Amino acid sequence: MFKNNPESNHNQLILAMEDDVQIIIESAEEKMQKTINHLDRELGKIRAGKADPRLLEGVLVEYYGSMTPLNQVASINTPDPRTIAIQPWEKGMIATIEKAIMNANLGLNPDNNGDVIRINIPPLTEERRQNLVKQVKKEGEEARISIRSIRRDANEELKKLKKNGLPEDIEKNAEEEVQKLTDKYAKTIDSMLEKKEKDIMTF
Repeated sequence: MFKNNPESNHNQLILAMEDDVQIIIESAEEKMQKTINHLDRELGKIRAGKADPRLLEGVLVEYYGSMTPLNQVASINTPDPRTIAIQPWEKGMIATIEKAIMNANLGLNPDNNGDVIRINIPPLTEERRQNLVKQVKKEGEEARISIRSIRRDANEELKKLKKNGLPEDIEKNAEEEVQKLTDKYAKTIDSMLEKKEKDIMTF
């Protein structure tokens, strides 16, 4: 008859906790990446005075009774820095698409020649540029808050594991890993904001 080995049981518990630590770190990174993806989408919706297909990301078109994203019923491209061209895959959709763009309240004026819808992106005024930069900073701050919140949640999970017996050195190393992720994604946010602000302020 075998006796329970307390040391063996303890080691197994530590190994299981180390797996939990890895899951916490990977989950934090996944959430931080989602924050970056969300920020990228939101920045794409902010007009920088240049033609960008992402300006139309939120436009839904009625297609056979279903509200469908515009990019699933037409090709969208930018033939020049001031123009967005929309080519419906079905010619009969052109009026419906034009109406959907108007109803989206994006401040865009589509021009329909019967085959292609063109949207001219007018130059921004200085006042408008300044307001857009403020909007960019606001989106960036929300992303930073989200990243810090993810870091806090991960560290709280690590502290719970420590209370349950996770060695302090493993917990500290894990917190350092979470901090490295936080710093990495904070820098990504900074570079995204810098690029967007430059796009807005470039005449």
